[in-house]
Amino acid sequence: MIKVKALGLLFREQEMLVESYYGKHSKGFGSYYRPLGGNIEVGEHSKETVVREFQEELGVDVHVNQYITCLENRFQIEQEWSHELIQLYTVSFCEAEYYERETYSFLEHDAVAKWIFVKDVVNGDKHCYPNGLGAVLKQLTKQDN
Repeated sequence: MIKVKALGLLFREQEMLVESYYGKHSKGFGSYYRPLGGNIEVGEHSKETVVREFQEELGVDVHVNQYITCLENRFQIEQEWSHELIQLYTVSFCEAEYYERETYSFLEHDAVAKWIFVKDVVNGDKHCYPNGLGAVLKQLTKQDN
């Protein structure tokens, strides 16, 4: 089954807000990260998904700024294959004070969101999903310079 997701890239200067995990992933075992977002529900536009997911996960409102691209992510963990289509957007907090927080606890499950440096994803020092995100971030940061 192919999963269809939407993720929001939220930046603070040279950092990006991501879900932080530790465990088994496609490259082995250890820390890995993913921008916030989730599965698109039937009848829901992908940018609505991003807004809903930030509200459900962190209890914060975001504004969708720009559509970036769609990534196709195929990966294997042990013997199990997964396949995702992911719509990427840039987003921003509706309330400026949220940029001051260093970490965020998820409301519905035991996870944490934190800021990591974009350059660490681009150069491969931080393992961040979906596959191909580093190249997208590299293009985005080129445009910002």
